[in-house]
Amino acid sequence: MTSPADHADLRAELDTLTTEAFRPELADIDRRSTLDIARTMNAEDATVPAAVAERLPEIAAAIDDAAARMAHGGRLLYAGAGTAGRLGVLDASECPPTFNTDPSDVLGLIAGGPAAMVTAVEGAEDSKELAAEDLTAVKVTDMDTVVGVSASGRTPYAIGAVEHARSLGALTIGLSCNAGSALAAAAEHGIEIVVGPELLTGSTRLKAGTAQKLVLNMISTLTMIRLGKTYGNLMVDVRASNEKLRARSRRIVALATGAGDGEIEAALRSTDGEVKNAILTLLGEVDAPTAARLLDAADGHLRAALQAARPH
Repeated sequence: MTSPADHADLRAELDTLTTEAFRPELADIDRRSTLDIARTMNAEDATVPAAVAERLPEIAAAIDDAAARMAHGGRLLYAGAGTAGRLGVLDASECPPTFNTDPSDVLGLIAGGPAAMVTAVEGAEDSKELAAEDLTAVKVTDMDTVVGVSASGRTPYAIGAVEHARSLGALTIGLSCNAGSALAAAAEHGIEIVVGPELLTGSTRLKAGTAQKLVLNMISTLTMIRLGKTYGNLMVDVRASNEKLRARSRRIVALATGAGDGEIEAALRSTDGEVKNAILTLLGEVDAPTAARLLDAADGHLRAALQAARPH
């Protein structure tokens, strides 16, 4: 049971956080027209990319380190509570269909478990121990990268995840939206996207959530680019799990090769629907087994495999 003194200490701590700051100029927002509120909110949201831009060197350095670990078999794990946790789970869940990663390669851990995706789990975010238990359950090693995500930068679950992962030798990244955060201090790579006070006081699913989504997009996407999951700006490792993605697969092969429909269908049939392999058979003028062998030798990097197929 939390005591009144504990509540007072937490309130004093929240009073110091930019993300929790009260904005007197918006105190009458509920009396404004809907269009006026929408314009105000849109103007607030427009400031987020600039805040992210200020931290691009730190983001890029973290991505390079994470990609290097993943290239040697490591995984990427996000850990957060509430909105931050949900954003991590979202980003992780989109990697298998987009980049054909194994579902275990990129994981999102949320305080309170899967039920917390839709319902708040009381007290879960306040436990460093719970974070350590969750990381133990997925067998974190020194090859992995753990990204703690917390708008405030003070959430015990996110900090606990980073501290436990770092004690095991894993690479750690702390993503928060307040300067001088405990989360950033606990991690090897501290990324602080300071977006300022929210439209609704303390509602960090707004600008802070948008900032976190943008950075998580960068971490996963740029890591996968570094790992050879793309060819130029084409998603050549896309997993065709539905009709839309099957159509997209054919379009990607067409854009990469300029081949006609018949050639594309034949290439995809011969490579069991693997887009990257199909492109290599067409551009490298090799058969499917050779394409598979060349890609394996090139650690999945299509440009390197093409160079090997066409050395001159």
